[in-house]
Amino acid sequence: MKLIVKVFPEITIKSRPVRMRFIRQLAKNIRAVLRDLDPAVVVNGVWDNLELETRITDRKALKDMTERLSCMPGIAHFLQVDEYPLGDFDDITEKCKQHFGAELEGKIFSVRCKRAGKHPFSSMDVEKYVGSKLRRECAAAGISLKEPQIEVRMEIRDQRLFVIHSQHNSIGGYPLGALEQTLVLMSGGFDSTVAAYQIMRRGLMSHFCFFNLGGRAHELGVMEVAHYIWKKYGSSQRVLFVSVPFEEVLGEILGKVDNSHMGVVLKRMMLRAASRIADRLQIEVLVTGEAISQVSSQTLPNLSLIDSVSEKLVLRPLIASHKQDIIDLANEIGTADFAKHMPEYCGVISVNPKTHAKRNRVEYEEQQFDMAILERALENAKLVPIDRVIDELGQDLQIEEVSEALAGQIVIDIRHPDAAEDEPLGIPGIDVQTLPFYALNARFKELDDSRQYLLYCDKGVMSRLHAHHLLSEGHANVRVYRPS
Repeated sequence: MKLIVKVFPEITIKSRPVRMRFIRQLAKNIRAVLRDLDPAVVVNGVWDNLELETRITDRKALKDMTERLSCMPGIAHFLQVDEYPLGDFDDITEKCKQHFGAELEGKIFSVRCKRAGKHPFSSMDVEKYVGSKLRRECAAAGISLKEPQIEVRMEIRDQRLFVIHSQHNSIGGYPLGALEQTLVLMSGGFDSTVAAYQIMRRGLMSHFCFFNLGGRAHELGVMEVAHYIWKKYGSSQRVLFVSVPFEEVLGEILGKVDNSHMGVVLKRMMLRAASRIADRLQIEVLVTGEAISQVSSQTLPNLSLIDSVSEKLVLRPLIASHKQDIIDLANEIGTADFAKHMPEYCGVISVNPKTHAKRNRVEYEEQQFDMAILERALENAKLVPIDRVIDELGQDLQIEEVSEALAGQIVIDIRHPDAAEDEPLGIPGIDVQTLPFYALNARFKELDDSRQYLLYCDKGVMSRLHAHHLLSEGHANVRVYRPS
Protein backbone atom coordinates (compact mmCIF):
# COMPACT_ATOMS: atom_id res chain seq x y z
CA MET A 1 0.00 0.00 0.00
CA LYS A 2 1.19 3.49 -0.83
CA LEU A 3 -0.02 6.66 0.86
CA ILE A 4 0.61 10.31 0.10
CA VAL A 5 0.50 12.28 3.34
CA LYS A 6 -0.59 15.91 3.03
CA VAL A 7 0.79 18.09 5.79
CA PHE A 8 -1.13 20.68 7.81
CA PRO A 9 -1.50 23.76 5.53
CA GLU A 10 -0.01 26.17 8.08
CA ILE A 11 3.26 24.23 7.86
CA THR A 12 3.54 25.07 4.16
CA ILE A 13 3.68 28.83 4.81
CA LYS A 14 6.63 28.60 7.19
CA SER A 15 10.15 29.58 6.20
CA ARG A 16 12.09 26.88 4.36
CA PRO A 17 14.21 25.77 7.38
CA VAL A 18 11.19 25.65 9.72
CA ARG A 19 9.06 23.88 7.15
CA MET A 20 11.68 21.21 6.56
CA ARG A 21 12.22 20.74 10.30
CA PHE A 22 8.50 20.26 10.89
CA ILE A 23 8.14 17.78 8.04
CA ARG A 24 11.18 15.80 9.17
CA GLN A 25 9.63 15.61 12.64
CA LEU A 26 6.35 14.42 11.15
CA ALA A 27 8.14 11.69 9.20
CA LYS A 28 9.90 10.61 12.40
CA ASN A 29 6.57 10.52 14.26
CA ILE A 30 4.92 8.41 11.55
CA ARG A 31 7.72 5.85 11.71
CA ALA A 32 7.48 5.72 15.50
CA VAL A 33 3.70 5.21 15.55
CA LEU A 34 3.68 2.56 12.81
CA ARG A 35 6.82 0.68 13.85
CA ASP A 36 4.99 -2.11 15.66
CA LEU A 37 2.73 -2.70 12.64
CA ASP A 38 5.51 -2.58 10.03
CA PRO A 39 9.13 -2.22 11.18
CA ALA A 40 10.15 -1.74 7.54
CA VAL A 41 7.69 1.05 6.72
CA VAL A 42 9.26 3.62 4.37
CA VAL A 43 8.51 7.34 4.80
CA ASN A 44 10.14 9.78 2.39
CA GLY A 45 9.80 13.44 1.45
CA VAL A 46 10.86 16.71 3.04
CA TRP A 47 8.89 19.49 1.37
CA ASP A 48 5.11 19.52 0.88
CA ASN A 49 4.14 15.83 0.96
CA LEU A 50 5.34 12.65 2.56
CA GLU A 51 5.15 9.34 0.74
CA LEU A 52 4.58 6.23 2.82
CA GLU A 53 5.00 2.67 1.58
CA THR A 54 4.27 -0.55 3.40
CA ARG A 55 4.45 -4.14 2.23
CA ILE A 56 2.07 -5.52 4.82
CA THR A 57 -1.19 -6.92 3.47
CA ASP A 58 -3.03 -7.94 6.64
CA ARG A 59 -6.36 -6.10 6.58
CA LYS A 60 -6.50 -5.48 10.31
CA ALA A 61 -2.97 -4.07 10.36
CA LEU A 62 -3.78 -1.81 7.41
CA LYS A 63 -6.93 -0.63 9.17
CA ASP A 64 -4.93 0.11 12.33
CA MET A 65 -2.39 2.01 10.26
CA THR A 66 -5.12 4.15 8.71
CA GLU A 67 -6.71 4.87 12.10
CA ARG A 68 -3.40 5.91 13.64
CA LEU A 69 -2.57 8.29 10.82
CA SER A 70 -6.09 9.74 11.09
CA CYS A 71 -5.30 10.79 14.67
CA MET A 72 -1.80 12.18 14.15
CA PRO A 73 -1.04 15.88 14.70
CA GLY A 74 0.64 17.41 11.66
CA ILE A 75 -1.39 15.57 9.01
CA ALA A 76 -4.23 17.31 7.18
CA HIS A 77 -5.23 14.22 5.20
CA PHE A 78 -3.67 11.32 3.34
CA LEU A 79 -4.42 9.58 0.06
CA GLN A 80 -4.27 5.89 -0.76
CA VAL A 81 -2.80 5.68 -4.26
CA ASP A 82 -1.31 3.47 -6.93
CA GLU A 83 1.84 4.86 -8.55
CA TYR A 84 2.83 4.56 -12.22
CA PRO A 85 5.43 6.14 -14.51
CA LEU A 86 3.83 9.05 -16.33
CA GLY A 87 2.83 8.12 -19.88
CA ASP A 88 0.79 9.90 -22.54
CA PHE A 89 -2.88 10.81 -22.16
CA ASP A 90 -4.03 7.43 -23.47
CA ASP A 91 -1.87 5.66 -20.92
CA ILE A 92 -3.21 7.87 -18.13
CA THR A 93 -6.75 7.04 -19.28
CA GLU A 94 -5.97 3.33 -19.29
CA LYS A 95 -4.61 3.46 -15.73
CA CYS A 96 -7.73 5.29 -14.54
CA LYS A 97 -9.91 2.81 -16.41
CA GLN A 98 -8.24 -0.10 -14.61
CA HIS A 99 -9.30 1.33 -11.27
CA PHE A 100 -12.62 3.03 -12.01
CA GLY A 101 -13.91 1.50 -15.24
CA ALA A 102 -16.25 -1.03 -13.64
CA GLU A 103 -17.82 1.64 -11.43
CA LEU A 104 -18.57 4.20 -14.14
CA GLU A 105 -21.20 2.38 -16.17
CA GLY A 106 -24.45 4.33 -15.96
CA LYS A 107 -22.98 6.84 -13.50
CA ILE A 108 -22.30 10.56 -13.62
CA PHE A 109 -18.65 11.26 -12.87
CA SER A 110 -15.92 13.87 -12.88
CA VAL A 111 -12.15 13.78 -13.37
CA ARG A 112 -9.91 15.76 -11.00
CA CYS A 113 -6.22 16.19 -11.66
CA LYS A 114 -3.59 17.98 -9.59
CA ARG A 115 -0.19 18.57 -11.12
CA ALA A 116 3.26 19.56 -9.87
CA GLY A 117 6.34 19.99 -12.03
CA LYS A 118 6.96 21.12 -15.60
CA HIS A 119 4.76 19.58 -18.29
CA PRO A 120 3.65 20.63 -21.79
CA PHE A 121 0.01 20.33 -20.70
CA SER A 122 -2.27 21.66 -17.97
CA SER A 123 -4.33 19.82 -15.38
CA MET A 124 -7.46 20.83 -17.29
CA ASP A 125 -6.08 19.26 -20.48
CA VAL A 126 -5.75 15.95 -18.64
CA GLU A 127 -9.23 16.20 -17.12
CA LYS A 128 -10.90 16.93 -20.47
CA TYR A 129 -9.13 14.16 -22.38
CA VAL A 130 -9.45 11.46 -19.73
CA GLY A 131 -13.05 12.39 -18.91
CA SER A 132 -14.15 12.32 -22.54
CA LYS A 133 -12.51 8.97 -23.25
CA LEU A 134 -13.75 7.31 -20.05
CA ARG A 135 -17.29 8.43 -20.82
CA ARG A 136 -17.19 6.77 -24.23
CA GLU A 137 -15.39 3.59 -23.24
CA CYS A 138 -17.09 2.91 -19.89
CA ALA A 139 -20.71 3.68 -20.87
CA ALA A 140 -20.96 6.41 -18.24
CA ALA A 141 -24.20 8.41 -18.00
CA GLY A 142 -22.43 11.74 -18.15
CA ILE A 143 -19.98 14.18 -16.61
CA SER A 144 -20.76 16.72 -13.89
CA LEU A 145 -18.20 18.82 -12.06
CA LYS A 146 -20.72 19.98 -9.45
CA GLU A 147 -22.54 16.81 -8.41
CA PRO A 148 -20.69 13.72 -9.62
CA GLN A 149 -21.60 10.31 -8.29
CA ILE A 150 -17.99 9.18 -8.72
CA GLU A 151 -14.78 11.21 -8.73
CA VAL A 152 -11.83 9.93 -10.73
CA ARG A 153 -8.89 11.58 -8.98
CA MET A 154 -5.22 11.63 -9.81
CA GLU A 155 -2.03 13.55 -9.11
CA ILE A 156 0.84 14.07 -11.52
CA ARG A 157 4.15 14.90 -9.89
CA ASP A 158 7.01 15.37 -12.31
CA GLN A 159 7.17 12.08 -14.22
CA ARG A 160 4.98 10.06 -11.87
CA LEU A 161 1.25 9.38 -11.96
CA PHE A 162 -0.74 8.66 -8.80
CA VAL A 163 -4.26 7.29 -9.17
CA ILE A 164 -6.14 8.04 -5.97
CA HIS A 165 -8.37 5.38 -4.42
CA SER A 166 -9.46 7.11 -1.22
CA GLN A 167 -8.84 10.09 1.03
CA HIS A 168 -8.69 9.97 4.82
CA ASN A 169 -8.84 13.13 6.90
CA SER A 170 -6.63 13.64 9.94
CA ILE A 171 -6.62 16.23 12.74
CA GLY A 172 -4.18 18.85 11.41
CA GLY A 173 -1.95 20.89 13.70
CA TYR A 174 1.81 20.73 14.02
CA PRO A 175 3.86 17.55 14.56
CA LEU A 176 4.40 16.62 18.19
CA GLY A 177 8.01 17.23 19.12
CA ALA A 178 8.38 20.25 16.85
CA LEU A 179 6.99 22.72 19.42
CA GLU A 180 7.28 23.18 23.17
CA GLN A 181 6.11 20.85 25.94
CA THR A 182 3.22 21.46 28.34
CA LEU A 183 1.91 20.04 31.61
CA VAL A 184 -1.84 19.36 31.50
CA LEU A 185 -3.77 19.34 34.78
CA MET A 186 -6.09 16.35 34.50
CA SER A 187 -9.22 15.55 36.49
CA GLY A 188 -10.47 13.02 33.93
CA GLY A 189 -13.75 14.83 33.28
CA PHE A 190 -15.04 16.28 30.04
CA ASP A 191 -13.13 19.56 30.26
CA SER A 192 -9.60 18.46 31.08
CA THR A 193 -9.59 15.61 28.56
CA VAL A 194 -10.84 17.85 25.75
CA ALA A 195 -8.31 20.53 26.72
CA ALA A 196 -5.53 17.94 26.56
CA TYR A 197 -6.69 16.86 23.11
CA GLN A 198 -6.87 20.45 21.84
CA ILE A 199 -3.33 21.16 22.98
CA MET A 200 -1.96 17.91 21.53
CA ARG A 201 -3.84 18.45 18.30
CA ARG A 202 -2.16 21.82 17.88
CA GLY A 203 1.22 20.10 18.23
CA LEU A 204 2.25 20.68 21.85
CA MET A 205 3.64 17.62 23.58
CA SER A 206 1.66 17.17 26.80
CA HIS A 207 2.55 15.51 30.09
CA PHE A 208 -0.31 14.74 32.48
CA CYS A 209 -0.61 15.88 36.11
CA PHE A 210 -3.31 14.52 38.43
CA PHE A 211 -4.03 15.73 41.96
CA ASN A 212 -5.46 12.84 43.95
CA LEU A 213 -7.97 14.17 46.47
CA GLY A 214 -8.56 10.82 48.10
CA GLY A 215 -9.92 8.26 45.69
CA ARG A 216 -8.00 5.27 44.34
CA ALA A 217 -10.78 4.61 41.84
CA HIS A 218 -10.52 8.20 40.60
CA GLU A 219 -6.76 7.90 40.16
CA LEU A 220 -7.17 4.69 38.18
CA GLY A 221 -9.84 6.32 36.01
CA VAL A 222 -7.66 9.33 35.23
CA MET A 223 -4.71 7.08 34.42
CA GLU A 224 -6.88 5.15 31.99
CA VAL A 225 -8.21 8.18 30.14
CA ALA A 226 -4.79 9.87 30.05
CA HIS A 227 -3.32 6.68 28.60
CA TYR A 228 -6.15 6.55 26.04
CA ILE A 229 -5.58 10.15 24.90
CA TRP A 230 -1.83 9.61 24.64
CA LYS A 231 -2.17 6.29 22.84
CA LYS A 232 -4.64 7.64 20.30
CA TYR A 233 -3.26 11.12 19.64
CA GLY A 234 0.26 11.37 21.04
CA SER A 235 2.05 8.03 21.10
CA SER A 236 4.85 9.29 18.84
CA GLN A 237 6.33 10.92 21.96
CA ARG A 238 7.03 9.53 25.41
CA VAL A 239 5.47 11.64 28.15
CA LEU A 240 4.91 11.34 31.89
CA PHE A 241 1.90 10.80 34.10
CA VAL A 242 2.36 12.60 37.41
CA SER A 243 0.15 11.71 40.37
CA VAL A 244 0.31 14.06 43.36
CA PRO A 245 -1.25 12.87 46.65
CA PHE A 246 -3.39 15.84 47.67
CA GLU A 247 -5.50 14.26 50.43
CA GLU A 248 -3.56 15.97 53.21
CA VAL A 249 -3.61 19.29 51.35
CA LEU A 250 -7.38 18.99 51.03
CA GLY A 251 -7.73 18.15 54.72
CA GLU A 252 -5.73 21.24 55.68
CA ILE A 253 -7.96 23.43 53.50
CA LEU A 254 -11.13 21.93 54.95
CA GLY A 255 -9.87 22.50 58.47
CA LYS A 256 -8.38 25.98 58.20
CA VAL A 257 -9.80 27.90 55.22
CA ASP A 258 -13.09 29.76 55.24
CA ASN A 259 -15.77 27.78 53.42
CA SER A 260 -16.46 30.44 50.80
CA HIS A 261 -12.79 30.58 49.73
CA MET A 262 -11.98 26.86 49.67
CA GLY A 263 -12.35 26.41 45.91
CA VAL A 264 -10.03 29.27 44.98
CA VAL A 265 -7.43 28.28 47.58
CA LEU A 266 -7.46 24.65 46.40
CA LYS A 267 -6.91 25.74 42.79
CA ARG A 268 -4.06 28.02 43.88
CA MET A 269 -2.42 25.13 45.72
CA MET A 270 -2.76 22.93 42.64
CA LEU A 271 -1.22 25.59 40.44
CA ARG A 272 1.66 26.07 42.88
CA ALA A 273 2.32 22.34 42.88
CA ALA A 274 1.98 22.03 39.10
CA SER A 275 4.46 24.89 38.64
CA ARG A 276 7.01 23.13 40.83
CA ILE A 277 6.59 19.89 38.90
CA ALA A 278 6.88 21.79 35.63
CA ASP A 279 10.15 23.29 36.89
CA ARG A 280 11.48 19.78 37.50
CA LEU A 281 10.54 18.81 33.95
CA GLN A 282 11.81 22.09 32.46
CA ILE A 283 8.34 22.98 31.20
CA GLU A 284 7.18 26.59 31.01
CA VAL A 285 3.49 26.11 30.16
CA LEU A 286 0.56 24.73 32.17
CA VAL A 287 -2.78 23.72 30.65
CA THR A 288 -6.17 23.51 32.36
CA GLY A 289 -9.69 22.74 31.17
CA GLU A 290 -11.35 25.79 32.69
CA ALA A 291 -14.03 27.78 30.86
CA ILE A 292 -15.29 31.22 31.82
CA SER A 293 -17.77 31.09 34.73
CA GLN A 294 -18.57 27.40 34.36
CA VAL A 295 -18.10 27.14 38.14
CA SER A 296 -17.44 29.74 40.82
CA SER A 297 -13.65 29.42 40.72
CA GLN A 298 -13.66 30.08 36.97
CA THR A 299 -14.87 33.67 36.94
CA LEU A 300 -12.35 36.07 35.46
CA PRO A 301 -11.45 37.66 38.82
CA ASN A 302 -10.91 34.25 40.41
CA LEU A 303 -8.90 32.92 37.49
CA SER A 304 -6.67 35.98 37.74
CA LEU A 305 -6.15 35.30 41.45
CA ILE A 306 -5.39 31.65 40.78
CA ASP A 307 -2.86 32.45 38.05
CA SER A 308 -1.04 34.96 40.23
CA VAL A 309 0.63 32.21 42.30
CA SER A 310 2.64 31.03 39.29
CA GLU A 311 5.04 32.60 36.83
CA LYS A 312 4.16 29.94 34.27
CA LEU A 313 2.02 30.66 31.25
CA VAL A 314 -1.38 29.06 31.86
CA LEU A 315 -3.22 28.04 28.69
CA ARG A 316 -6.96 27.39 28.76
CA PRO A 317 -7.99 26.03 25.34
CA LEU A 318 -11.67 25.88 26.37
CA ILE A 319 -11.89 29.32 27.95
CA ALA A 320 -14.70 30.56 25.65
CA SER A 321 -16.31 27.18 24.94
CA HIS A 322 -19.88 26.23 25.78
CA LYS A 323 -20.32 23.11 27.89
CA GLN A 324 -22.35 21.29 25.25
CA ASP A 325 -19.68 21.97 22.65
CA ILE A 326 -17.11 20.46 25.01
CA ILE A 327 -19.28 17.38 25.56
CA ASP A 328 -19.83 17.01 21.81
CA LEU A 329 -16.09 17.11 21.17
CA ALA A 330 -15.49 14.61 23.99
CA ASN A 331 -17.89 12.24 22.23
CA GLU A 332 -16.06 12.79 18.96
CA ILE A 333 -12.58 12.07 20.33
CA GLY A 334 -13.64 9.13 22.50
CA THR A 335 -13.24 10.53 26.02
CA ALA A 336 -16.93 11.11 26.83
CA ASP A 337 -17.56 7.58 28.11
CA PHE A 338 -14.55 7.86 30.41
CA ALA A 339 -15.82 11.19 31.75
CA LYS A 340 -19.37 9.92 32.30
CA HIS A 341 -18.14 7.09 34.49
CA MET A 342 -15.28 8.91 36.20
CA PRO A 343 -15.57 8.28 39.97
CA GLU A 344 -14.63 11.87 40.79
CA TYR A 345 -14.03 12.83 44.40
CA CYS A 346 -15.73 16.08 45.37
CA GLY A 347 -14.23 17.05 48.70
CA VAL A 348 -14.52 20.82 48.37
CA ILE A 349 -18.07 22.06 47.92
CA SER A 350 -18.50 25.59 49.25
CA VAL A 351 -21.92 26.62 50.48
CA ASN A 352 -21.60 30.21 49.27
CA PRO A 353 -18.45 30.29 47.13
CA LYS A 354 -16.95 33.65 46.27
CA THR A 355 -17.14 34.51 42.59
CA HIS A 356 -15.08 37.67 43.06
CA ALA A 357 -12.58 36.74 45.75
CA LYS A 358 -10.34 39.52 47.05
CA ARG A 359 -6.59 39.04 46.98
CA ASN A 360 -5.98 40.20 50.55
CA ARG A 361 -8.68 37.87 51.90
CA VAL A 362 -7.37 34.87 49.96
CA GLU A 363 -3.82 35.55 51.11
CA TYR A 364 -5.08 35.86 54.70
CA GLU A 365 -6.80 32.47 54.43
CA GLU A 366 -3.63 30.93 53.04
CA GLN A 367 -1.62 32.20 56.00
CA GLN A 368 -3.49 29.63 58.09
CA PHE A 369 -2.30 26.85 55.76
CA ASP A 370 0.78 24.81 56.72
CA MET A 371 2.89 24.91 53.55
CA ALA A 372 4.95 21.95 54.78
CA ILE A 373 1.96 19.82 53.81
CA LEU A 374 2.22 21.00 50.22
CA GLU A 375 5.93 20.21 50.27
CA ARG A 376 5.21 16.66 51.44
CA ALA A 377 2.71 16.19 48.64
CA LEU A 378 5.34 17.24 46.11
CA GLU A 379 7.96 14.95 47.66
CA ASN A 380 5.55 12.02 47.35
CA ALA A 381 4.49 12.75 43.77
CA LYS A 382 4.92 9.79 41.44
CA LEU A 383 6.22 10.31 37.91
CA VAL A 384 5.65 7.35 35.59
CA PRO A 385 6.09 7.14 31.79
CA ILE A 386 2.58 7.13 30.36
CA ASP A 387 3.26 4.03 28.25
CA ARG A 388 4.04 2.06 31.41
CA VAL A 389 1.49 3.53 33.78
CA ILE A 390 -1.14 0.79 33.43
CA ASP A 391 1.41 -2.05 33.40
CA GLU A 392 3.18 -0.78 36.51
CA LEU A 393 -0.09 -0.40 38.36
CA GLY A 394 -0.92 -4.04 37.78
CA GLN A 395 2.51 -5.56 38.41
CA ASP A 396 2.23 -6.32 42.11
CA LEU A 397 -1.45 -7.21 42.31
CA GLN A 398 -2.07 -10.77 43.44
CA ILE A 399 -5.34 -11.72 41.77
CA GLU A 400 -6.61 -15.21 41.11
CA GLU A 401 -6.45 -16.01 37.40
CA VAL A 402 -8.14 -18.84 35.54
CA SER A 403 -7.31 -20.14 32.07
CA GLU A 404 -10.66 -21.81 31.47
CA ALA A 405 -14.20 -20.58 32.09
CA LEU A 406 -16.59 -23.09 33.64
CA ALA A 407 -20.30 -23.56 33.07
CA GLY A 408 -22.30 -20.99 35.02
CA GLN A 409 -19.50 -18.42 35.10
CA ILE A 410 -19.86 -15.17 33.17
CA VAL A 411 -16.93 -13.71 31.28
CA ILE A 412 -16.97 -9.91 31.11
CA ASP A 413 -15.01 -8.45 28.20
CA ILE A 414 -13.78 -5.12 29.60
CA ARG A 415 -11.84 -4.02 26.51
CA HIS A 416 -12.57 -0.74 24.76
CA PRO A 417 -15.67 -1.15 22.52
CA ASP A 418 -13.55 -0.69 19.38
CA ALA A 419 -11.31 -3.62 20.31
CA ALA A 420 -14.26 -5.79 21.35
CA GLU A 421 -15.97 -5.07 18.03
CA ASP A 422 -12.88 -5.77 15.93
CA GLU A 423 -12.09 -9.08 17.65
CA PRO A 424 -15.21 -10.36 19.46
CA LEU A 425 -14.56 -12.78 22.29
CA GLY A 426 -16.46 -16.02 21.80
CA ILE A 427 -16.29 -18.99 24.19
CA PRO A 428 -18.50 -21.99 23.36
CA GLY A 429 -21.05 -22.66 26.08
CA ILE A 430 -20.06 -19.61 28.15
CA ASP A 431 -22.02 -16.39 28.61
CA VAL A 432 -19.75 -13.54 27.43
CA GLN A 433 -20.86 -9.99 28.19
CA THR A 434 -19.22 -6.72 27.19
CA LEU A 435 -18.80 -3.99 29.78
CA PRO A 436 -16.02 -1.47 29.02
CA PHE A 437 -13.43 -0.93 31.75
CA TYR A 438 -14.38 2.72 32.18
CA ALA A 439 -17.97 1.74 33.08
CA LEU A 440 -17.19 -1.42 35.04
CA ASN A 441 -16.82 0.01 38.54
CA ALA A 442 -20.02 2.03 38.33
CA ARG A 443 -22.17 -0.72 36.84
CA PHE A 444 -20.80 -3.86 38.49
CA LYS A 445 -23.14 -3.42 41.46
CA GLU A 446 -26.09 -3.82 39.07
CA LEU A 447 -25.04 -7.39 38.23
CA ASP A 448 -26.34 -10.52 39.93
CA ASP A 449 -24.05 -10.95 42.95
CA SER A 450 -24.80 -14.68 43.12
CA ARG A 451 -22.86 -15.29 39.88
CA GLN A 452 -19.11 -15.69 39.38
CA TYR A 453 -17.52 -13.14 37.03
CA LEU A 454 -14.28 -13.46 35.07
CA LEU A 455 -12.79 -10.23 33.73
CA TYR A 456 -11.04 -10.36 30.36
CA CYS A 457 -8.73 -7.99 28.48
CA ASP A 458 -5.98 -8.55 25.91
CA LYS A 459 -2.94 -8.44 28.20
CA GLY A 460 -4.55 -9.15 31.55
CA VAL A 461 -3.33 -5.88 33.08
CA MET A 462 -6.57 -3.90 33.02
CA SER A 463 -8.54 -6.94 34.16
CA ARG A 464 -6.20 -7.40 37.16
CA LEU A 465 -6.47 -3.72 38.08
CA HIS A 466 -10.24 -3.71 38.01
CA ALA A 467 -10.57 -7.09 39.69
CA HIS A 468 -8.35 -5.81 42.50
CA HIS A 469 -10.49 -2.70 42.89
CA LEU A 470 -13.75 -4.68 42.92
CA LEU A 471 -12.35 -7.12 45.47
CA SER A 472 -11.28 -4.22 47.68
CA GLU A 473 -14.85 -2.91 47.42
CA GLY A 474 -16.15 -6.19 48.85
CA HIS A 475 -17.07 -8.05 45.66
CA ALA A 476 -15.68 -11.53 46.29
CA ASN A 477 -17.12 -13.03 43.10
CA VAL A 478 -14.46 -11.68 40.73
CA ARG A 479 -11.55 -13.43 39.02
CA VAL A 480 -9.41 -12.76 35.95
CA TYR A 481 -9.81 -14.78 32.77
CA ARG A 482 -6.48 -15.47 31.02
CA PRO A 483 -6.98 -18.11 28.31
CA SER A 484 -3.89 -20.16 27.59
